[in-house]
Amino acid sequence: MPIIIIRRKMEKIKIGKIVNAVALKGEVKIYNYSDYKERFEELDRIIISNPKNTKEYEIENIRYQKNMVIAKLKGIEDRTAAEGLKDSDVYITEEDLRELPEDTFYIRDLIGCTVKDRSTGRDIGKISDVLQNSAQDIYQVELLNGRQALIPAVEQFVKSVDIEKKTVEIELIPGLIEGAEEA
Repeated sequence: MPIIIIRRKMEKIKIGKIVNAVALKGEVKIYNYSDYKERFEELDRIIISNPKNTKEYEIENIRYQKNMVIAKLKGIEDRTAAEGLKDSDVYITEEDLRELPEDTFYIRDLIGCTVKDRSTGRDIGKISDVLQNSAQDIYQVELLNGRQALIPAVEQFVKSVDIEKKTVEIELIPGLIEGAEEA
């Protein structure tokens, strides 16, 4: 009997968007979605995707202009070719993800995790988003009762995260989640 190997399709992770062409030699200006500016320097290649085409490009050179990444891609030799990539999304594959420090997680791994009350073991809801516009991240949780709660991602409240089991245990203190008793 033959052995069948099933390969999981490699997930693409969006890390930016091409917003314009730069100069005449085929460089593109990329708005960087990544958490740090030098992310593109670690890459050998990126995937460019738009409604018409998806293609992998080798990176020849990276430089910066203010907060934007300027990339020279192999095969893009002039401004016209670079302009053809405008409004395209920029992706990497899972294998290009950086290894994170301990107790640091990718947002994509947190979304969908079940949030549990540590003291009772009771499910409270699921993380639907992670907001990053304040001093600390905030977990947006869709509660079992249909409501929504915001939980600061700080040690005081978040006691454990298990990405493998897709669970986040929190210390549920009075007033942290309005109506949590019915959740």
